[in-house]
Formats: sequence, structure tokens, C-alpha cells
Amino acid sequence: MRYKKLGHTGLFVSELCLGTMTFGGTGEIWSQIGTLQQSEADALVGRSLEAGINFIDTADVYSQGISEQITGQALRNLKVPREDVVIATKVFGETGKGPNSRGMSRSHIMDGVKASLKRLQLDHIDLYQIHGFDPATPIEETVRALDNLVQHGHVRYVGVSNWAAWQIMKALGIADKHGLARFESLQAYYTIAGRDLEREIVPLLKSEDVGLMVWSPLAGGLLSGKYARDQKGEAGNRRTTFDFPPVDKERAFDCVDVMRKIADAKKVSVAQIALAWLLHQQQVTSVIIGAKRVDQLDDNIAATNVQLSADELAALNEVSALPAEYPGWMFERQGANRRKQLVEAGRG
Repeated sequence: MRYKKLGHTGLFVSELCLGTMTFGGTGEIWSQIGTLQQSEADALVGRSLEAGINFIDTADVYSQGISEQITGQALRNLKVPREDVVIATKVFGETGKGPNSRGMSRSHIMDGVKASLKRLQLDHIDLYQIHGFDPATPIEETVRALDNLVQHGHVRYVGVSNWAAWQIMKALGIADKHGLARFESLQAYYTIAGRDLEREIVPLLKSEDVGLMVWSPLAGGLLSGKYARDQKGEAGNRRTTFDFPPVDKERAFDCVDVMRKIADAKKVSVAQIALAWLLHQQQVTSVIIGAKRVDQLDDNIAATNVQLSADELAALNEVSALPAEYPGWMFERQGANRRKQLVEAGRG
């Protein structure tokens, strides 16, 4: 297991992060993703720690808070030293019936962190993340509220999830201008079959030294190897009951075809190739993996040992390449000579 710096901090997190969306199963959506109870979750957390994973991600809306409860209790049951784990959770979604029980207002953030700390049975959260963009709350109000949490010691670092590049940049600018805690990570959807992040967001993350946590790295199971053009997967698999995230399936199956050849040659699973491709991407800090069984978790963990050659990466990049889009194709055309100069100067 390798460890990487989280954004512009001195905090190191494992290249794989245990996702806990399968814990609990309370609520219509969450029951379709996973219904693991305490003993099963303890086994997954324990195996993750044994493998060197020190990073665990949850959210206040997962199974209506039950995921946080199970996660916190697992750490207690396993007697995990607090300094040995980096715990991340999220705030944004609806946690009650009132008009202020959702969003990114100061009110909801302050209420949310107290509730999450109680459910997790912790005195601080290592990484507190905004789970989505709130069109009703000024970005500055959100950034200042998060800074207050850092100053009070309730939260060590702050991050964001599912924001556009301009929104992230605006928040970073506000934090820089006023000397406030800034977003150190983005949690976003990114797979070999869904590389949209590379257009605007990845260049931003590189420029501003913001870490990238990848959610749904197997595209909701579509890249697990269980699905192909002529097979829909076994009954009960996540994609058959909860078809999310949206994916161009023909494009995805083109990727699976190439990944399967590489997987067969290496005698590993297709899922391991999908995860290994992400782990080979420079901007990726940590890939969030979720599982319902220990053997699934072990298969995902084994991806850290898969090395992809330059030719294999080239084949995967070719089949998954994004179609040209403006202004990207203009950058490519107009910047060719300047890039050549950089290469000649040894800086390309």
C-alpha cells in the first residue's frame, strides 16, 4: 500500500480508501447499494486496516446516518488507535424535515458536524467534505463556516465533492483572500469509461495542488467484469437494481473488451485493471473502494500490485479517450510550438 499527500497538506492517506456506502441499508436508495450490519462491517474495516488502508470515507446521508454509526462503532470494536486512521465524512444532504435541514448554510454545517461527531463517536473529523453544490448559499458563507470548524478543532481539513471547476476555484480564491481553511481535496466520479473530469477539473487540481478522491471507480459495478454487451450481470448486482452513475455503456464495453485482454494476460480480474488504471493517473490521491464481502475487498486491494506497461496504458487510454471538445482542440492546435519549446528546454 502506498501513501500520498492529501492536497497541499502534510497528511498522508492510503492510495485506497474504504467507502462505507454499503453499511446499513436504511432507505430505498441505500438498501439497493448494501445492507451490511455491524459484524460484517467490522470484518471489512479490519481487513482494510490489515492491508494498510488508513483512510475511511462515509457521509451523514448514507443509510440516514446509520453508516456513520456503524463506522464509528467498528473503530471502537476493533480498538483502532485514533491516530492510525483518517476519517472522512460529508455534509449537504437532507437530514430532517425542516427547511434548514439541508444545504451548505452555516446553520446546517454547524448542526451537521455535531451530529456526525456523535454518530462516529469521535472528538474530531479528519476530512469534512461538502457533498454537493448549494445554489441557495453564498460560497463565502460555506467557506467561513468550515474555517470556524477547523479553528474550533472539530475538523482538521476540509474538502468538497461534486463541484464544477469554477465553483472550486471561486472557493479557493475566497479562502486565499481571507486566510481561511481551503479545500484540500475533491471527491469526484472518475473512471476509464468516464474521463470528463480531465477537461477542466484535473488541470485545476494540478494547478492549485488539490487532492483527488475517486468515487465509484468501477462505475457502479459496470467495469467489474461481470457485465458485457451480451450479459447484464447476475440478479441482485448493483447495476441491475440501481443503474448509477450514468455511463455511455457502448463506450464502457469498448473499455471492458480491452481491459479483459490485459486482465487475462496478467491472470487478474477486470476490476483490478480498472482500478490499476486509476492508480496510474498522476492526479489521483486515493481511490474509494466499497464491498459487500471480504473476498470482493481483497480483489480490489490486489489492484495495488498490478503494474501496467506503457503499451498497456496506451491501449487503455486510446479506447477511453475523450472526444475533442472546444476549447481543448484549440489549445492543442495553438500551443504545439510552445510545448515543443518546453520539451527542448527539458521542462515538457
